[in-house]
Amino acid sequence: MSCPLENTHLAQIGFIVRDIEKTRGEFARFFGVPEPPIVYSGEYEVTQVRYRGEPAPQAKCRMCFFYFGDLQMELIEPNEAPSAWREQLETRGEGLHHLAFNVKGMQANIERCEQWGMKLIQQGEYRRGDGRYAFLDASDSLKMVVELLERDEKKDEPQKG
Repeated sequence: MSCPLENTHLAQIGFIVRDIEKTRGEFARFFGVPEPPIVYSGEYEVTQVRYRGEPAPQAKCRMCFFYFGDLQMELIEPNEAPSAWREQLETRGEGLHHLAFNVKGMQANIERCEQWGMKLIQQGEYRRGDGRYAFLDASDSLKMVVELLERDEKKDEPQKG
């Protein structure tokens, strides 16, 4: 099977860290930019996080985002609850967690990735409820996690055609 994604334009690179304040400061110093704000992953009532097929209401993290044109770099500090973030920190330590791609049709893209051999490990809604994400384990083939990102279309924006 060829590429399971319709869009392979890289949207985000994500890193798991133990101390987001320290790591954010180091990256900001390295890039010569101000430190971005730290945000929380959101409340379960909105995010509806599922980890390995089960509801994961305690799975949360703190995040911050650096921007390089249309490429986003995400730092993620997980809490102690079981999650894809915590799993990485405990099994592989800090470092690269995922490459993310914007998709349309989340479920169809998940199914194509699963047919390609990836395993769905976590999914949920964005903290603002305006989109969703899915983490797929591609460690056998790609040596990392692939994240799918799908933003809801805004109803007040005119459709492009």
